[in-house]
Amino acid sequence: MLQAIFHAWEHRLASVTKDRVVRPFEWGLDWIPQNGHAAGVPRVDGDQPSAILSNWVSSVMADTDAFYSLPPTDEYTLRAAPDGPGGNVLTFPSALVTPHETNNTVYCRYYPARLKGSRYNSHFRAAVLVLPQWNAEPGGHVGLCRLLAWNGLSALRLSLPYHDQRMPPELHRADYIVSANIARTVQVCRQAVLDARRAIAWLASQGYDRIGVLGTSLGSCLALLTAAHEPLIDAAALNHISPHFADVVWRGLSTRHVREGLDGHIDLDLLRALWKPISPRWYLDRLRDRRTLLVYARYDLTFPVDLSEDLVRAFGEHGVPHEVAVLPCGHYSTGKAPFKFLDGWILTRFLKKELLGSA
Repeated sequence: MLQAIFHAWEHRLASVTKDRVVRPFEWGLDWIPQNGHAAGVPRVDGDQPSAILSNWVSSVMADTDAFYSLPPTDEYTLRAAPDGPGGNVLTFPSALVTPHETNNTVYCRYYPARLKGSRYNSHFRAAVLVLPQWNAEPGGHVGLCRLLAWNGLSALRLSLPYHDQRMPPELHRADYIVSANIARTVQVCRQAVLDARRAIAWLASQGYDRIGVLGTSLGSCLALLTAAHEPLIDAAALNHISPHFADVVWRGLSTRHVREGLDGHIDLDLLRALWKPISPRWYLDRLRDRRTLLVYARYDLTFPVDLSEDLVRAFGEHGVPHEVAVLPCGHYSTGKAPFKFLDGWILTRFLKKELLGSA
């Protein structure tokens, strides 16, 4: 009975959004190096687009450190926020340049921790990079950032690619980070990881010696990819989880319009293979030296529960240190009272324990 109630509520909450657009299927060869002729990947004239992308993905997976590497930058600017959800605004250039100029500057909101008369914890200076969900509004996760700061953890909230100020005028939603364009989805998610790594580099430059990452939904996937490639991260809190990027898009309630664009052009097995570079399942062995919190919702229709349980099982099979929390709600209802308070408490408690040594 509870499942039926929550599933009906999830459908109602999902139906509030009326501006979802079914965009055409594209392989996105213009988004990969030399139109598919990446270094070490020979291209034969007449190759099918799927074969070109498969070769490119194979080269990426052979060295994901190179794929997610980036040059350092000192072009950081921190200024007071003029309005909006508060916090100081940090900006810096993205390491991946896209065709949309507005998307090539990264925006973060910074909420420094204050303890006992503005004095930081005497043992550690700890900070958390926060990656919100797909299509999060500018004020999304700001309450969580303030909760973290109140608990002694400075918070840096990153606006994902094609979100907020980074959205070009032709978009109403952040369609270019998750779409029926295969290679673009990989590259824009990669851009988010590179942006996250530059944000973490800034935190380290500010003297933070304990750094965590917290991601929700799409942000959870990106947070795991970041943790797998960024040695400065000490702990990761992953809020709504799946082992495979493709399966969530294929089966999830929130991505039915993306699935419509994919139908008839590609099957799930090939999609899963082509989106391997942005799928958490392939990076678990890289998380053995840090603690990870896995959170999922019992009545989730956007990240189907069996997928979440598969990832938890994979963590156990690979012997990766982790904790698990199961929310008694669905995906959208996680953002509603009282469940948002429970979720915030679980996430903050874990990060405070791992980064400050206190719950």
